[in-house]
Amino acid sequence: MKYKMLGDGDPVRLFVGGLHGNEWRDTADILEGLEPPAVGSLATIPVVCKEKYVSTLEEHYYRTLGKPIIQAVEELRPSIYIEFHSYSKQNQKLLTGADRIHKTGVPAYSQLDNDVLLGSVSPVIRRDYFPAESLCLSFEIQKENPISKKYGSKIAGKMKECLSRDHFIEQLKKRYPAQTKKVIEDYRNFYGL
Repeated sequence: MKYKMLGDGDPVRLFVGGLHGNEWRDTADILEGLEPPAVGSLATIPVVCKEKYVSTLEEHYYRTLGKPIIQAVEELRPSIYIEFHSYSKQNQKLLTGADRIHKTGVPAYSQLDNDVLLGSVSPVIRRDYFPAESLCLSFEIQKENPISKKYGSKIAGKMKECLSRDHFIEQLKKRYPAQTKKVIEDYRNFYGL
């Protein structure tokens, strides 16, 4: 699938949703409803794949089902890359638990408001396709939760106006100081910065 481009110029942002399984049902319309940013451009891929679930933590995901993402990243070279996923309520503790790093090899998500979670994208795409100064995030919307979805839409609207990694951190600190500190610490520890 080719991306849809909104706006023009820098910074270039790429937002993707529906990365695997049926999560597109909870995230696609969030991306489809976005307007162009005030400054720069936004490319969206609302549905990457409606096929079976393959974790984005597995290297072969981006060579197979996630190939449209890699093609867009290589073509656009975005400085801001955001994935919108969805999760089942019963998996919330698995995603936010302190032992996630030991179970899956990646840091736990941080809890925001209305059951929206914030974390990093897979190290597979982060390490291989983006420089350290890029902003690469993953938001998880709780499945079949209209309040979570509405808040996810609000976040997407704010993220499309984000100008850089540092701009995002400044904004996040205002509303979520503890989560911001955790995200920065996790990032530095995980990537050895």
